[in-house]
Amino acid sequence: MADGTLTEERSRAAGRPRASRGTRRRRAAWVPYLPYLLPGAAAFIVVIGYPLVTNVYFSLFKWRGGMAPLRWNGLGNYVDLLGDEKFWTSFGNSLAMIVAMVLVPTLLGLVLAAVLFDYLGRRFGERVSSVLRATYYLPQILPVAVAGVLWNWILNSQTGALNVILRGIGVESPPNWLGDPTTALPSVMLVLIWVQMGYPVVIFMAALQRVDPELYEAAELDGAGWWDRFRAITVPQIRPETFVVTLTCTVAALKVFGPIYVLTRGGPESSTLVPSYYSYLSFFDKSQVGYGAAIATVLTLVIVVVALIILGLQNRAERREREGI
Repeated sequence: MADGTLTEERSRAAGRPRASRGTRRRRAAWVPYLPYLLPGAAAFIVVIGYPLVTNVYFSLFKWRGGMAPLRWNGLGNYVDLLGDEKFWTSFGNSLAMIVAMVLVPTLLGLVLAAVLFDYLGRRFGERVSSVLRATYYLPQILPVAVAGVLWNWILNSQTGALNVILRGIGVESPPNWLGDPTTALPSVMLVLIWVQMGYPVVIFMAALQRVDPELYEAAELDGAGWWDRFRAITVPQIRPETFVVTLTCTVAALKVFGPIYVLTRGGPESSTLVPSYYSYLSFFDKSQVGYGAAIATVLTLVIVVVALIILGLQNRAERREREGI
């Protein structure tokens, strides 16, 4: 009996160093990566983590900013949001921003990229398609202020180029494009489509570079037209890039700020108000820092949820494709 107990103790004692060495090896495996991980982690904490936590903290108070005292409000700011008509109007306008910055540019960008790559590039050479691609992307590299000045000049109700043309063809009282609640939002959407169009075109054309040209040649020899090649080859082959464009453009649409600030300042009558600009107004114009922080926190949660949904759909599509193969 004693011999059996002694044998058990020896076996346990002999096993401990082996487990300990294995644990040390696993820990040591992370050490070479620390110089690469720490700068990114530090940047994440400084740029994203700390501001996010601070914003959530301020959203629990009523605070006018500066040296004004913090007054605990709990979830009061979030409760007030539920009954705030402007808050819900701003999120309703975000749906229009998604149409203007995601749906329309992605669909048109997909078609334009396919035309440039599979039609114009093959018939007129790669240089022609490259010049057109750069032309479509030009609005993306323009500063927001420059684009805003340009479109204010075009859409100005009195001296704008568009209304001058309309008066020249006989329209006596052309619309006040950015000053009328019925036309302000469609006008801003038009500007955003113009700004955003080049991004999906460039991404999709880059994706088409990895598609085997023999697929198009074989389909053309079999009598497939451009639309048939687009539907059967182009769209399935660049599906991953489609998800990337949808995700990035959706996030950009939900947090759009610059074009609204430059063109309309959320007006007229809140017809172009969006959550990011409403948060800005609460922070700076109304000195309601806690309320503005609550709007920003809700917007962050919405963006995270939408991003997770899109990533989930992408993973499901990739899983189905692998199972189909």
